[in-house]
Amino acid sequence: MATSRSRSTASSSRRATSRSAGRRGAASGDEVEVVEEAGGMDLDAGLGIVTFLLLIVALVLVDYEMGTKMGAGILFK
Repeated sequence: MATSRSRSTASSSRRATSRSAGRRGAASGDEVEVVEEAGGMDLDAGLGIVTFLLLIVALVLVDYEMGTKMGAGILFK
């Protein structure tokens, strides 16, 4: 039977070459500027909060209507 080669040596040699290539690019003398983002809430977080509040208001209004018109509301009867 033929001997099988270990797969871990082939993948580690590929990883080592890609890591060393990345290090050479950063060590070439290029400066990297770090820019901090302004604090506060972004658009996605704001939309999520507004959507949550509107859903709660809609549930309360539907329950109010069910309670006053049909007597079947959970909060309002």
